Amino acid sequence: MYFSINSQNPQMRLIKKAAEVLRDGGVIIYPTDTVYGLGCDLFNKKGIERIYDIKRRNKKQPFSFVCADLKDISRYARVSDYAYKTMKRLLPGPYTFILEASRLVPKIILPKRQTTGIRVPDNRICLALVRELGQPIISTSVKTDNGDILSDPYEIREKLGHRVDLVIDGGILVPEQSSVVNLVDDMIEVIRVGKGDVSTLI
Repeated sequence: MYFSINSQNPQMRLIKKAAEVLRDGGVIIYPTDTVYGLGCDLFNKKGIERIYDIKRRNKKQPFSFVCADLKDISRYARVSDYAYKTMKRLLPGPYTFILEASRLVPKIILPKRQTTGIRVPDNRICLALVRELGQPIISTSVKTDNGDILSDPYEIREKLGHRVDLVIDGGILVPEQSSVVNLVDDMIEVIRVGKGDVSTLI
């Protein structure tokens, strides 16, 4: 399936259909505020295994996931007052925050250390989809086999459409990965400098 969804004013009937695909165990490609993401329902073990397979990724490498808002994050991670204030300033936005995972996070996406990467992208399609589904969505960037990030939905459909259940076209993105910030133990550590401005964190 292939949906073209308005990035400024997402059509709710299409968002509902996309959420249905996720509820039925589907794997989808969807826009974020940085790159196109490959994802499924956080609690869909078979979907997560499919994503590891599509990405040819080692199962010891964790996946991040998208939450609807800060309140949602606190269900899936331990959020101190300090972490909350830091994230509140920057979200929604192009950041992945590393936090200590709560027991709700499936073991399959956690490495040996019990930490997880969480995003709240500044993208209306993505946020509408997570809200409609009612739980987080796995988020890993869509790349070619040689590691190039794909940002054109038509190209994504040609190369990966046969391997997923739905491609959501939210327009061509200027691909730049999120900034990754570790907030475990209230010690800010910038792990990757990406689209999100980290100057206020260093």
